[in-house]
Amino acid sequence: MKRFAAVFLCVVFVGLSLFGCGKNETSTLQVEAEYPRDYEGTVLNVYNWGQYISDGSEGSLNVNKEFEKLTGIHVNYSEYDSNESLYTKLKSGGAAYDIIIPSDYMIARLIAEGLLQKFDVTALSNYKYIADEFKDLYFDPMNEYSVPYQFCYVGLIYNTTMVEGSPDSWGIMWDKKYAGNILNFNNSRDAFGVAQYYLQQDVNTNNKADWDAAFEKLKEQKPLIQSYVMDEVFNKMEGGNAAIAPYYSGDFVTMHDVNPDLAFVYPKEGSNASVDSVCIPASAGNVEAAKLYINFLMEPEVALANAEAIYYGSPHTAVTSNPDYSLQGNEVIYPPEEITSKMQYFQNLDPETLAYINNLWNQLKIS
Repeated sequence: MKRFAAVFLCVVFVGLSLFGCGKNETSTLQVEAEYPRDYEGTVLNVYNWGQYISDGSEGSLNVNKEFEKLTGIHVNYSEYDSNESLYTKLKSGGAAYDIIIPSDYMIARLIAEGLLQKFDVTALSNYKYIADEFKDLYFDPMNEYSVPYQFCYVGLIYNTTMVEGSPDSWGIMWDKKYAGNILNFNNSRDAFGVAQYYLQQDVNTNNKADWDAAFEKLKEQKPLIQSYVMDEVFNKMEGGNAAIAPYYSGDFVTMHDVNPDLAFVYPKEGSNASVDSVCIPASAGNVEAAKLYINFLMEPEVALANAEAIYYGSPHTAVTSNPDYSLQGNEVIYPPEEITSKMQYFQNLDPETLAYINNLWNQLKIS
């Protein structure tokens, strides 16, 4: 998100928008729910992944701006690049957020550690649009802490001008002929996952010998790695500055729009499936506004705008049934069952295993 340094001084009159600087801004968005202005003038702190909302660029819907127009609530929006960085910020208590959007395994961890609060999802009028297959998921089996937002799968992105043939295995990430042109994830679960898929391991194992074997594969790979990345992957792959990167399916579509030389494959060994869901931290200070925001994200027009902007899979039935939805039938975003049957979800691991992985990860990064 662009940050603006200018300071605006506004006089707010009754009947005028608090954030319109004397101009009454009215949303023209078609919404189904009621959005009272009971919390007008308050601030909603939203912490989300980078490039993970329709933000008004290239003529898209500015989701946060429309919410502000409807409710008079100011959205203070900031971004993170991994579940682990979100966890660190939340655990430290250094900042308070009202909305966060973690992935499945991190939601399970946050629940276990008392860092999320329950809310009645059925009281949200637009919850009816969440497809049944995205309810009762393992990380929130009673649907008490989260509302699904987007989902995706991990696959292999490669530059067809730099890579020979059409790779079908994670093994290419250990191919010495691509030394210096291979990227890997800059977070422990995803990076270890790449090695685990290749070794055909259970990604949720608590067997230290399995983690050691994956660690050895990552050590073997490290001399070939150009860098460990998260959001930096966009510039590197779009600019043709790297040949190979594991990353999330929806982000490939974004990159391919910029660089048509890029291609994508789900390796034959399988990979990771992931669901990101909207949650309210236990420390949230504006809970009722947070519930309004979650319901707003499920508005059919808003959910469609987000699905079109983000390029991830949508759990929203009004999106997937909409004939104007441009990604219907896209097999990168919605792969067939023979591919998804090989996918594994990351699950929350016991504290001892998590500590063991973190130690191995730190050893890898400093070696």
